[in-house]
Amino acid sequence: MTELVLTVDEAAERLRVSRWTLYNLIRSNQLRTIKIGRRRLVPANALAEYLDQLTEVAA
Repeated sequence: MTELVLTVDEAAERLRVSRWTLYNLIRSNQLRTIKIGRRRLVPANALAEYLDQLTEVAA
């Protein structure tokens, strides 16, 4: 089963960036997140959307 949400560490690992870089993407509203309680989670489809945006800019 594919995960619906990822932790910040898991999302950073999938994008092959540091936690610091991932938090900067979140702060600059380039990457959508959700908050459940005190946990910040990244929807799996938000990673795909972010990569699609990067692809469009590069094209």
